[in-house]
Amino acid sequence: MSEKEFKHVYYNWDDTVADKLDPVERLRYRSNILGDDQRITNTGGGNTSSKVMMTDPLTGEEVDVLWVKGSGGDLRTSTRANFASLYMDKLLALQNIYDAAAEKGVKTAIEDKMVAMYPHTTYNLNPRASSIDTPLHGFIPYRHVDHMHPISVIAIAASKDQEQLTQEVYGDEVGWVPWQRPGFDLGLKMGEIAQNNPQIKGLVMGQHGLINWANDDKACYELTLTLIEKAAEYIAAHDKGADTFGGAKYHSLPEAEREGLLIRLLPTLRGLVSQQNRFIGTVHVTDSVLQFVNSQEAARLAELGTSCPDHFLRTKIKPLYVDWDPQAEDFSALLAKLESGLDHYRQDYASYYNACKHPNSPAMRDPNPTVILIPGLGLIAWGKNKSESRVTAEFYSLAIQVMRAAEAISQYQGLPRQEAFDIEYWLLEEAKLQRMPPEKELARNVVIVVGAGSGIGKATAHRVAQEGAHVVCVDLDEESAKETAGELTKKYGMGIGVAGTGISACGPAIGLGADITNRQSVQAMLNQVVLAYGGIDNIIVTAGVFVPPSKEGKISDDKWDLTFAVNVKGGYILADEARKIWEAQGLPGTLVLTTSVNAAVAKKGSVAYDTSKAAANHLVRELAIELAPLVRVNGLAPATVVEGSSMFPRDRVISSLVKYNIDFDESEETEALRDKLANFYAQRTLTKSPITLADQAEAAYLLTSSKLSKTSGQIISVDGGLNEAFLR
Repeated sequence: MSEKEFKHVYYNWDDTVADKLDPVERLRYRSNILGDDQRITNTGGGNTSSKVMMTDPLTGEEVDVLWVKGSGGDLRTSTRANFASLYMDKLLALQNIYDAAAEKGVKTAIEDKMVAMYPHTTYNLNPRASSIDTPLHGFIPYRHVDHMHPISVIAIAASKDQEQLTQEVYGDEVGWVPWQRPGFDLGLKMGEIAQNNPQIKGLVMGQHGLINWANDDKACYELTLTLIEKAAEYIAAHDKGADTFGGAKYHSLPEAEREGLLIRLLPTLRGLVSQQNRFIGTVHVTDSVLQFVNSQEAARLAELGTSCPDHFLRTKIKPLYVDWDPQAEDFSALLAKLESGLDHYRQDYASYYNACKHPNSPAMRDPNPTVILIPGLGLIAWGKNKSESRVTAEFYSLAIQVMRAAEAISQYQGLPRQEAFDIEYWLLEEAKLQRMPPEKELARNVVIVVGAGSGIGKATAHRVAQEGAHVVCVDLDEESAKETAGELTKKYGMGIGVAGTGISACGPAIGLGADITNRQSVQAMLNQVVLAYGGIDNIIVTAGVFVPPSKEGKISDDKWDLTFAVNVKGGYILADEARKIWEAQGLPGTLVLTTSVNAAVAKKGSVAYDTSKAAANHLVRELAIELAPLVRVNGLAPATVVEGSSMFPRDRVISSLVKYNIDFDESEETEALRDKLANFYAQRTLTKSPITLADQAEAAYLLTSSKLSKTSGQIISVDGGLNEAFLR
């Protein structure tokens, strides 16, 4: 097919780009443009390879090297470092070890042991681990191989009469192999088919996807697109339109009503699915998702689960489908059906585990669903972090498209339960999980930092992100909040997965504007957090205001009101509104309010600020009682943090320098003036050291973490040691 004839996939090959690249970079390029189209393959799914002649670093001789996407890579975002490299002669020689085993074949001990042999074939000390699909590429006698998970071809592979459909769509151009778990044995079988049938260009892999090959990389890319396009054209000719999935049983809610219902629902739902492990949510609402969840056949098809093993590993054996009528039933009915549905799902999952487990199977994992389908509302996915939940939502939304296509041309069938179990609880997969580093302190947590646009708030946002938190950066200045969130996303990455609609498509950090003195503004901000992540866990309030007094030490009445509104009322409004979410979730949380050591020291010239902070100290104690036992509430009392603080603009710095009779010149830069003031303050402390933003951020993190899990109602001073501020 020519470039212009493709309608169901994107043709992105550009000779002016490819021709400038070495063979390995051409493989990377090919992989990226294939992975960039969800219709071709899902995030993290599929793999590509090229056999390249290279110089052996030991002998200087030309050797044949297999470059293949390594374990854990993603085609769309892969770099050269994501590809494993293996000596072809050594890889092929592994067949002798395999053949010598007393028992061989799929799911035998020797097959899994072969994975540990791949490092012995590594070319040039490449640290990238080989994936279990390596033999599928190495044993096919062609220079370039693409293994994709296209929606159209998986639809054929997941149909009841998949072998017949393969023949009908492709004729003798493409062969078919029944489902078999990927590994050494499947690689040998596919290599033999390719060797003995030179007329075929690829194979439809039952329940799995497509693999095809060529001796030219561009030709391999174009063949991949051509085969996918043929399947897509065949499916399009049989599409059932409005009768898809048996037609509509229910109807979607208007967008505004749907969003309002999700805001009410998500915190409760997050609590229900987080009984064993805290989860982060992703809302995915598209026309195709709504068509499925509203359909007559949704319950039947959902029960079958997914077919492609890549999909299944994230979406579990099946989703939870909630048969709720959005037009005839209310919110309480939805909650009741969710609770009973979740209870039944957990029991069913335990039965599935007990029926399919082997003597050496890993212990049963979390029995809660990772995908929940609700008519009128859409799809809600859950994962250990935002990236995982986005991938899960992506995979099930792709599975819906597979089911649509399979039901158009035949009858959809999921992966057999035992085969699904053997993928989910594969010992190699379990070993990979065990090798993963321990989760960080604030992993699975959603932390709101108010005042994150600058100063202590920005430093705190960076500190909690370092501990794995999903960070909501909030500031009166929305742009500064977004700037901090952008810094975090740049540093830690968006993660993988391309699902999520609206704000739920976000990464590990978002920036929002809010006026904490305005309840409606706070509500709007919290609603966005719920839609983004499913709920909240921790709130750290660093926002505050200090109005520099006149030379007589006075401020106007309206500035007095502003001081109390920000420093006291704002913290209360946040706690009062967040309380609804915390209680709906039923998950332990924390609240940290930033007060000041000024709250404990009576002095002249800052009466509004000091008394507001004294009130904030007592607000901490009151809220600790009000929110117990679910939420721990503590106060952070900084002193004289001049560095980078919005609380110390130039006019306040000058006012303080005058107040303390510190010599300065009006022409000096603001930072130089700040340094003078910071050094003056440092000399008043027991430690004689300036107080930094990092000092405050560390204390805020500790109060948020489990490290001080038995501390509530306390004010922690971080002031370098001011004896006059010792709490009485």
